[in-house]
Amino acid sequence: MKITWLGQAGLLFEGYGKTIMLDPYLSNSCFKLNPKSNRRVPVDERFFDVRPDYIIITHNHLDHLDPETLSHFLGEDTGITVLAPYNAWSEVRKNGGNNNYVMFNAGTEWTDGEISFRAVKAEHSDLTAIGVMISAGGKTYYASGDTLYNSAVIRDVKSSGLEIDAAFLPVNGVGNNMNMTDASRFAREIGAKKVVPVHIGLFDSLSPADFVCEGKVTPEFFKEIKLQGENK
Repeated sequence: MKITWLGQAGLLFEGYGKTIMLDPYLSNSCFKLNPKSNRRVPVDERFFDVRPDYIIITHNHLDHLDPETLSHFLGEDTGITVLAPYNAWSEVRKNGGNNNYVMFNAGTEWTDGEISFRAVKAEHSDLTAIGVMISAGGKTYYASGDTLYNSAVIRDVKSSGLEIDAAFLPVNGVGNNMNMTDASRFAREIGAKKVVPVHIGLFDSLSPADFVCEGKVTPEFFKEIKLQGENK
C-alpha cells in the first residue's frame, strides 16, 4: 500500500481499491484552545480533495478527531465508513449524513474485501482509545494511536498472531504518549520489521530523525513513507 504521513498521527493509506484516512488533522484547531499548540508546518490543502472510503479515528482528542478537518470529508452524501471507539464514535457520528459510523472498540474487527481492520488496546487519557492493525496483501500495518508503553497493549497486539510489517508509533513523550526510548522498546517487543515515528514535529521542535530504533523509517510531512520492499 502507498502510505503518506499527514503530520501528527495522521496517515493516508491507498491500495487494494480503497483509500483510508487515519486521524487526519489538517487545521489549526488546537491553537484556538492552546496557543502553545500552534502548528509549525502549514496544511497541505491538496489533501482536502481526497475522497476516502474509510476514516479511522483512534480517540476523542482534537488533534485526532478534529471537526474542522472532518467537515471537508464527511457530508450528507459522502457514504464514508467511519471506524471509531466509543468516545470518539459518540462525537464523530454527530456529523450525520449517509455515512456508516461503526463503533470500533478494542477487539473489534471489520473486513472489506482484501483489507481487514482490527482494533487493539491503547493506554491513553481517553480510556476508550485504540490502536489499529490494517492487513492487506499479506502485510500488516499497525498504527498505535496515542499510547504509553504498556504490557497489556503489547499482549493485545501480539495476540493477533500477525507479523507487524510496519508500526507507526508516537515518540513525543508528553500528553500520555511514549517517549523515544520507550517507543523503541515497544517496537522490539511487538517485533515490528519497520518503525515509523509519528506525533512529532508539528507542535514541538522534536525531529523524527532523533528517534533511534532498529528498522526505523523517517517520515516527512505530506510525503509517501518509503517502506523498502513495498508493493504499491
